[in-house]
Amino acid sequence: MLAVWVEQLLGYASGALKVIRRDERYPTLVAWAREEGPSLVGGKLPMAQALAPELWSQTPLERLDFAAEPLARPGRNEPCWCDSGRKTKQCCGAVRLPGPVPGHLMWMLSLREWKGDTLKAALASGRAPAQALLEAGLIAAETGQRGRAQQILESLFERGDWSRLPEQAEPAFEILLDLYQERGFTRKREALLDAVLDQGPLFLRGVALERLCLMHLDADDLDSARAAFVRAQQALPDSPTLAYIEAMLLLHEGHEQEAAERARFWFRRLARQGELDPDQLQFLADLADNPGATLAEQLLNAEEDLAGPLASLQALLEVLPTAPKLQVSGGAEGRLEYRQSEREASLLAAWRDHFPVEAAGDASLGLEGDPWPVAGEWLPELCAHPEWLDAPAVVEGLVLALTTRFGSLPWMAPSLFVPLAERLERWLEQVAAEGPGALVWEDADNALLLRTGLALVVGMERGARQRSRQLAERLLALDDHDSLGLRELVLDQLLRDGRDAEALAVSHPPAGEPLGEGALGLLLGRALALYRLGRQEEGVEALAEARQHNGHALALLCAETPRPGFPSGAGEGDVEPGSRAEAWQYRTLMRDQWRTTPGALAWLQAWLEANPERAAR
Repeated sequence: MLAVWVEQLLGYASGALKVIRRDERYPTLVAWAREEGPSLVGGKLPMAQALAPELWSQTPLERLDFAAEPLARPGRNEPCWCDSGRKTKQCCGAVRLPGPVPGHLMWMLSLREWKGDTLKAALASGRAPAQALLEAGLIAAETGQRGRAQQILESLFERGDWSRLPEQAEPAFEILLDLYQERGFTRKREALLDAVLDQGPLFLRGVALERLCLMHLDADDLDSARAAFVRAQQALPDSPTLAYIEAMLLLHEGHEQEAAERARFWFRRLARQGELDPDQLQFLADLADNPGATLAEQLLNAEEDLAGPLASLQALLEVLPTAPKLQVSGGAEGRLEYRQSEREASLLAAWRDHFPVEAAGDASLGLEGDPWPVAGEWLPELCAHPEWLDAPAVVEGLVLALTTRFGSLPWMAPSLFVPLAERLERWLEQVAAEGPGALVWEDADNALLLRTGLALVVGMERGARQRSRQLAERLLALDDHDSLGLRELVLDQLLRDGRDAEALAVSHPPAGEPLGEGALGLLLGRALALYRLGRQEEGVEALAEARQHNGHALALLCAETPRPGFPSGAGEGDVEPGSRAEAWQYRTLMRDQWRTTPGALAWLQAWLEANPERAAR
């Protein structure tokens, strides 16, 4: 019965609003209510007449700068406000509506109707009820009207009066953050998060911290992600989302066993409270059983049209046969050369008929375009032709594509990157078997193997760290000039594994070789390794060299809550040696190691205070 009333009310209110917009005069609405209104409420004239003054009194009018023109509610013995000429008790006062009429209804419908300057002026008036903004914004987002949704929801959250915010504002807040991310409004997203964290209600503050934690994870900033997670726990201690976030955080940090243990803790705690639905409880149970596989399955399911093809790719990689031999020979000056065979070239040509992009020239990583919009074509074709993966160039394209989409997600490494790494390692064994020599990037088709190796090292760095390090070390042994910049990455992984003596050795390139683009990471990694080994006097020499290379790095590493180091819209490719962005990049990747090494940051801070003349520039 109530559902019928809601449908009738919306239909009647929409019709009434169109009539009001003709001239914004009450008599026009009353005439319409008597003539056409009954057909919208089951043929009931008294109900149609009774609704007209109720809706008129809450309708925003453009001629009054979006204020309403409410009618004075008459007494029982006074003339009825529907202008029927009868007393109220004998007219609209005798009508019992089947349900309530929300006081924000006409504002909500108006916000759905207005466009352009009219919508902008209505929002700027500040008269729209918060509930109307909330509902109109959510409806616009659900119907794909992203610009309208953003405009309306911004008005909801920019008022500054958080006490008027509806309790149901949480999904609107998350939608607005998503809209900012989709549309590239990075600064607006940061400003909204800051405003909520500073002044927002507790229920939104917890959500903001959860989102902030996820943003830091996406940026691989584990230290900031951990800090945001701890704050979120304090704000929303019983949020089931925190179980999901903590599992992701621990997997990013390489603690799979601890992720499972914490998921079991969350399951027991939230199950006792009895407030979760069966699906949520089952997810937590699955998370406790196998956090990596559960998050991987969730991600695949979220891919909608690609869920099936990606699952088929995982199944294919599980049973992929041993990689065939390559054509490798010794070249001039003791160099090793891989050359693509005719069969491999034929397989690559078949692949290229479906896979639309190539590797980005001489770049170590990256593709010249985005293959994922058409992945619904090339993924099924690849699964139907597994022999294509006998060609290193096809493996290269697949690995680069997977890295761009899943490379930062540790739970995807076991099912996607590890099987492909096994294939590449088989080929690298063949290369090494040809005798001592260097696999130089510029020679023959060597770049195919080296670029694929680098992409796999990056893809496995979080979710299969040992395999990633082993592959990186193998590549370094074949490419002693480190054309891929793997020395810094191997050093970081050794530090994370507590293999400090090995890390110290790796931080020194071969005699005569410069530190290269990874100089800051090598110098600070060397300093941390020396500190852990109790060789602080030698460590300060590395600190001095690091500060000479980058005057921002040491102070930024010590700071607890510094401002982000990347300009808006900048990425890792924009980093220049010696810049604050380079220092921020190192902090993002490695501050968690300094923080969790007892006394390391205090040692660094003390050295800065004792040597203040060049602590920043």
